[in-house]
Amino acid sequence: MPDRVHALLVVRPDGRVPAAAHLRATLDALSRQTRQIDALTIVVCGGTGEVLDIAGTSGAEGVITAGSAVSFAEALRLATARLSGDAVWLLAQDTAPAPDALARLVGALEISQTVAAVAPKVVSADDTALIVSLGETLTHGGRRIGLADDELDQGQHDHVEDVLGADVRGILVRTSVWRALDGLDDALAGADEGLDLGIRARLAGHRVTVQPRAVVAVAGDGVAGLPSPDTRRRRRLRAFATRTAQLHRRLAYAPAGAVPLHWLTLLPITLWRTVMHLVAKSPALVLPEWGAGLVAAWRPAALARSRSRIRRARVAAWSSLSLLRISRSDLRTRVEADGDPDAAARPTREELRFFAGGGAWVVLAALVVSIAAFPALLAWPTLGGGALAPLSSTLSQLWANALYGAHSVGLDAAIPSDPFSALLALIGTLSPGAPSRALVVLWIAALPLAALGGWFAATRITSRDSLRILGAVLWALAPTFLVALVDGRPAALIAHLALPWLLYAGAVAHRSWASAGTASLVMVVVWAASPSLAPALVALWVLAVISTVVARGGRGVAQVVWTIIPAVVVFLPLAWAQINAGTPWGLLADPGITVSGGAGADAAGRLALVAGFPVDGLGGWEQLVSAHLPGLPTWAPALLLAPLAIVALASLLTPRWFVGAAALILVVLGLGTAFLAVGVSVAFAADGTPVALWPGAALSLAWAGVVGAALVTLDAGLPVRAAAARGVTIAVLVVLGAAAVLPLLASERRGALEITNGPDSTVPAFVDAQTRTTPNVATAVVTPLSSGAISLDVVWNGGATLDGQSTLLATRTSASGASVQFAGLVVDTLSSGADAPLAALASAGVGYILIPTLPGSETDAARATRLAAAAALNQNAQLADVGLTPKGELWAVRAGVVPRADAAASVTATATLVGVGQLAIVVIALLLSLPTAASRRLARQTPRVVGPRAREDDR
Repeated sequence: MPDRVHALLVVRPDGRVPAAAHLRATLDALSRQTRQIDALTIVVCGGTGEVLDIAGTSGAEGVITAGSAVSFAEALRLATARLSGDAVWLLAQDTAPAPDALARLVGALEISQTVAAVAPKVVSADDTALIVSLGETLTHGGRRIGLADDELDQGQHDHVEDVLGADVRGILVRTSVWRALDGLDDALAGADEGLDLGIRARLAGHRVTVQPRAVVAVAGDGVAGLPSPDTRRRRRLRAFATRTAQLHRRLAYAPAGAVPLHWLTLLPITLWRTVMHLVAKSPALVLPEWGAGLVAAWRPAALARSRSRIRRARVAAWSSLSLLRISRSDLRTRVEADGDPDAAARPTREELRFFAGGGAWVVLAALVVSIAAFPALLAWPTLGGGALAPLSSTLSQLWANALYGAHSVGLDAAIPSDPFSALLALIGTLSPGAPSRALVVLWIAALPLAALGGWFAATRITSRDSLRILGAVLWALAPTFLVALVDGRPAALIAHLALPWLLYAGAVAHRSWASAGTASLVMVVVWAASPSLAPALVALWVLAVISTVVARGGRGVAQVVWTIIPAVVVFLPLAWAQINAGTPWGLLADPGITVSGGAGADAAGRLALVAGFPVDGLGGWEQLVSAHLPGLPTWAPALLLAPLAIVALASLLTPRWFVGAAALILVVLGLGTAFLAVGVSVAFAADGTPVALWPGAALSLAWAGVVGAALVTLDAGLPVRAAAARGVTIAVLVVLGAAAVLPLLASERRGALEITNGPDSTVPAFVDAQTRTTPNVATAVVTPLSSGAISLDVVWNGGATLDGQSTLLATRTSASGASVQFAGLVVDTLSSGADAPLAALASAGVGYILIPTLPGSETDAARATRLAAAAALNQNAQLADVGLTPKGELWAVRAGVVPRADAAASVTATATLVGVGQLAIVVIALLLSLPTAASRRLARQTPRVVGPRAREDDR
């Protein structure tokens, strides 16, 4: 039996509770031991005067002072020189042993001379029935596993004896072994210190045991062990320390020849674990993971000392530890048993009932309506008209236009792409053989996709099948959406299709990282398709952050904050370019081809906006009323949607007024944005005419609020016995909603459809064929205007494509120096027919000159300009007259054409940096959005409907 026990007590006042209070409790527990310690040495790390006074009057044989940054292992090393007993007892200020703890530990130590260390049962000071630690082991991958961590103490582990290691707090070690092992390894960052000590003791030929009847209570607030995970900062510190210790042990325990291999794998493993943390919805562990990897990789001296300690003391083989490692089957059993024990008692959400509740039938009906309303689309390979144009014919060019670099329009060598181009590239990739056909499919599927999104968004408001169907129908029949379909506005159409999914995921972003990741991805889509919605989206984001802080005490605020970050990062390159160009308001410009046609900023236009129509004429109703009902005011059809607005306003009078108010905020933001949009022009059409922002996307946001508020009214504003009234109201709203957009659905039969069977290319087939074999050659498109002036466009290869458009070019308020010089060369070529200007154009990559044939009548001034330009070009011997084509009259440069050079190395480096940065943030959001078993389990335990009463339950 050890004759003398020397206790080493380390104090560091950096916990939640003042160290003096912990120290008094620990000293009191030591004074009540049935087997008294023989000597006590206290190490105070940065202590206050009160702590030093308590230590000085404790009866300790010595008090050592050290800096506040000194770790537990370093503090023990300072006190080791004063050891005088046969055994050393390791304590911290928050370790309070039970009265018989030391007696039981000493008794266990005397049983066998081969036992080098005995550890107690470590329990929580707040709840002594909760086991903090009772022995530790390792997986085959080197991860620490607690044998009984966080279990309720029911005596189920009181038979445990031999272990691989144990918690360092309260462990009793033979002094001779402690000196031979050179104490604790201070490179472990405070984690796994007892486990490492046990492993080294066993390699030195000793045993390590636990004494379950010796109990030590810890507060998780001292210098030893890991801090309790009760704050975000402490959780990050635990993660960093645990991972640092694991990586350091891996390098220290590996054979000498394998250390370089382990070192080289640190970066790939850190990358892989980063992905896994994101998939597991634990982004808070990413920074600790990288910090631990860097620390472990760049401490060669600490690694050398650790390996030297093991080498000096080791007498046993590493294989002798295998029996004490946890097997894979046991580990799998423990993981399966670690599920939520209260899962069965938690409420589970109801079934979705997409098929049984009629959602699938609504989507199918919408597909039938789409085919019936637009049957011609089934035979069209490409769409044209409105803001539509063909996509690039190859996937490589499609994705090249989505990245930083040269575009298919303009003279700029390298500019950042619109994020909308990436959306088009994704859509076009779905039809790799003919990317433009993907837009045709999108147009046919738009109505059923809108119904699908509307139905799922409605599930956040109501659990009633009939109301979900109403939400799906009204969203698919939104006037602004059908105007985008008829007028050929792809950006507005995509924004309308994505918006319900943003509301669906964003409404519960505070609940989980999976929802936040999904919302952030959809936010990128909505923002890319409709940048003019950015102010409204930012306002909603700010309100969501404030609501989360106020209503939930900040829980989930990190998820809500994340929802906007990917969109901001994706837009950063374009924002930088617009600001440098002096056109910051250009960030609001509608992507794609710039066309006019939105509602005016006058009273009639405002009335159309209030009625939900982004164009004048109420979607064709004014024309029909004037032709067939001349006695009826042309604004009368706008009243068809008045009952829907009244039902929406009534949501403020329901028990779920909070949800209704949130929906009406969408209405205010949407209408406010639309009213401002029609009066703001930041982009210019091909003839230089300013074009106002398209208000349709803002009206989609407002429409979402109206429909959502109406669903709240019908869900919570009617008594249970008023089912018949609810059904009648639903039927009336559906009929009126369909009647309001009937002219739009009949656009093809009325001859009012703007979309057409578009061309495969915007340049003549001759140019398209030639540039496939000789790429990077431009066509100068000279368009005579009605005033007699000319408009000059430069398109490369197969012509201007939808994915090749750039808002950076469309929003320029003044031409660049290169553009002015280029225009001068074209004018000289058209006016004089001289060879020198044409040779300069050829050296700039121009191989063709096209005077397009424009639809409609031609003014005398435009005809004179066209004839004069054609005559000058025909007189130039360096031009070959290809002739009149369906696209216009074409000339080809005979010789001297220098194709556009490949991007410089600096441009390629910038493009790579921008592309990797944007891709990385999107991949992170995608990984966060991927569902896992844990995220699905959490989702099943929370209600699908948001805000079941006046405000959402505190879950």
